[in-house]
Amino acid sequence: MAWSVRNLVRTARRAPHHDDLVLDGVAPADPAARAALHTAAAERLARHRRYEQAYLHLREAVRLLNGPAPDAAEDEIERLRREHAEAREQSRRDSLTASYNRRYLDERLVDLLGSGPGRPVGLALADIDHFKQVNDTHGHPFGDRVLQRMVHELGRALPRGAFCARYGGEEFALVLPDLDPDGAVAACEAARERVAAHDWPSLHPQLRMTISIGVAHSGLSDGGTEQLVAEADLLLYTAKQAGRNAVAHRVADGRVALAGAASGRRSIPQPGAPG
Repeated sequence: MAWSVRNLVRTARRAPHHDDLVLDGVAPADPAARAALHTAAAERLARHRRYEQAYLHLREAVRLLNGPAPDAAEDEIERLRREHAEAREQSRRDSLTASYNRRYLDERLVDLLGSGPGRPVGLALADIDHFKQVNDTHGHPFGDRVLQRMVHELGRALPRGAFCARYGGEEFALVLPDLDPDGAVAACEAARERVAAHDWPSLHPQLRMTISIGVAHSGLSDGGTEQLVAEADLLLYTAKQAGRNAVAHRVADGRVALAGAASGRRSIPQPGAPG
């Protein structure tokens, strides 16, 4: 049957509320007319960025026409598939830094912690030290550039399979799957070192940036996602209290320690053990 997407859409537009007709089950009996309604519904949904539903309507239109889709339809299907994938990816990203956002972080943590008994997952919360002073001194647009540069450096420091998500403001979550507690601490210490050694004066001659990190691990906690986040937050606070520019973690006996160069600091606060 010879047809074109353009002709079908033109036909469907003459019918009022065409996508409602399809959804309400009162579409015309003629397959070509029904296909036209599905095609027009797909176009309307795509305009509202509802790409997944648009894609399904367009696939149904092709099925109703009993035969291989013409090039125009295949192109339209591919366009909708691509736009849907792009929209889904954008919904997972922070608009300023392009790191993953809180929504994606929450989804992935649930998936990782529920993917199988005993799968090791490290979760770190990293906070930029004295970031408020950067905004107060240089302004928020400059602070935004610092955040973007920070995400770039954190991403380069993380091992394969790990990812960075913006947790809020100048705070970021580092998700470290399939690493034991020591490996998660080592990855966080490498990230801290990379940030401290970065060429921040390239943004401003007097600029020096560091981060404090609290890293929790599923192997040292009996709780789920909320417990892991709470433990990482507690350890981040400990790293701040211990002088900043440090990675705080819990060792097997429940004590809190600092990693790397900060391990020699004399006073390390000891918060309560995880629940």
